[in-house]
Amino acid sequence: MPGPVRALGACPCPAGLDDPRLMSADPPSGTPRLWSTPEFPRVLPFAVFLVIGSLAGKWFPGSEYWFYALKTGVVAALVWVLRPRIAEMRWSFSIPAIGVGVAVAVLWIALDGVIPSLASIYDRVSALWTGQAPVPRPAEPPWNPQAFFSGSPVLGWAFVAVRVLGRSLLVPMIEEVFYRSFVYRMVVRPDFLQASLRDWHPKAFAVTCLLFGLSHPDQWLAALICAALYQGLVLRSGRIGDAMLAHGVTNGLISAYAIATGRWQFT
Repeated sequence: MPGPVRALGACPCPAGLDDPRLMSADPPSGTPRLWSTPEFPRVLPFAVFLVIGSLAGKWFPGSEYWFYALKTGVVAALVWVLRPRIAEMRWSFSIPAIGVGVAVAVLWIALDGVIPSLASIYDRVSALWTGQAPVPRPAEPPWNPQAFFSGSPVLGWAFVAVRVLGRSLLVPMIEEVFYRSFVYRMVVRPDFLQASLRDWHPKAFAVTCLLFGLSHPDQWLAALICAALYQGLVLRSGRIGDAMLAHGVTNGLISAYAIATGRWQFT
């Protein structure tokens, strides 16, 4: 297992690790009630990642690069501290997971620019409803540290490396634990640790896929399909690690494609 993955909590584990009875390790004694809840370690890293990310690009030119590095470091530290509380957050290897990861990467790239974004759909519906043309939205520049730090290529490549590692290692861990473990099972039953990762529940499946799709408004259709396939891996194996691996393969391949082609919108 590569060092960066092991440092973020990966370890070989038996297939039975995701039994709900093994996911309720008691928190350290004397801790506050909020810390003691099983929701806390599964939601906090994801929430912090979103909050810090929402500040990117709003403080000074180029702040999006510095804030991405900041949130990656902060959330990686949180994952390291909280990892004993999240028994299901363990990387696992399977051929189906790699196959799904490759398929989603191809689909994500192929659908870019083909399916209108949610914002574009909203503008079209609004125009039909009101009879008025939508107000043009300002185009955001693509995330391209190579161009922004053209005078300091080493710094530019450093931010590229942080982005690729963050998307390929850290993001799969926090998103899969949040969506495929916490949200899915919380819909199944409020005491979600008692729900098995193999439990098929149509409402939980639909809600999880919908939330994941809405969180990727520019690629909502690809995200919906992606969420369904990742959840299918978990339902099949009973391991969040399979979805983590597929997610990591997807993001790694998309990042490699973006760097190789210069299509930085995929980063």
